[in-house]
Amino acid sequence: MIQDEVVMPSPLSETAVPANSSAGKIAIAAVIAAAIGAFFYFDLGQFLSLTALKDNRDQLLAFTEANYAGAAALFVLCYIAVTGLSLPGAVILTLAGGFLFGSVFGTLLVNLGATSGATLAFLAARYMLRDWVEQKFGRWLEPLQQGFAKNAFSYLITLRLIPLFPFFAVNLVSGLTRMNVGSYVAATALGIIPGSFVYAYAGRQLGTINSLKEIASPNVIAAFALLGLLALVPIGYKKFTAKKA
Repeated sequence: MIQDEVVMPSPLSETAVPANSSAGKIAIAAVIAAAIGAFFYFDLGQFLSLTALKDNRDQLLAFTEANYAGAAALFVLCYIAVTGLSLPGAVILTLAGGFLFGSVFGTLLVNLGATSGATLAFLAARYMLRDWVEQKFGRWLEPLQQGFAKNAFSYLITLRLIPLFPFFAVNLVSGLTRMNVGSYVAATALGIIPGSFVYAYAGRQLGTINSLKEIASPNVIAAFALLGLLALVPIGYKKFTAKKA
């Protein structure tokens, strides 16, 4: 009679995955910290200002016209880096996109770069922090997690449309929720279209802009807020019909 052998797990096999996971998190955190540190140490933010953009617009336009495909790819990569690392300068890049590539194509490139970078930030926050947050605060956050998961798309669309919520903060906080990646990408890509187009369109009149406040007027912000509130209508309708049933 042949008996099945019972394989006892060794202490090394039990700790291998957590150790590798921790090492991976530390490595990613180190790379992110080094990149952010280099950005501020070398004062790269000076190139992502309205003044720098206006002062160098002729050179940027000449380079883009001579290397259109390469300039578009480089622009998208820069946008991914800025949004993925939560660095300041996305608004200036959006203006530059409109100035260099036109309102429509510039909006498309901005959307591609911003959505890709936001997704990287979302995944990094999820990988490095969500398990810890669940362990520490899972019991208190459970009702919030369940409510957000049921209507994640509408909630995120609203957060993207209303400019009062910082883009980078929404990326990181969303990574701590149980929202699936597909819904996150779709809601982000759709939600940032109006704001991206407004700034890309403004970039076509770059020479007349003296301050970013001229673009984000109270009327524009109010219009975005209204669009964001409209995105919550399906949630309100669901709750209303659920109560009647």
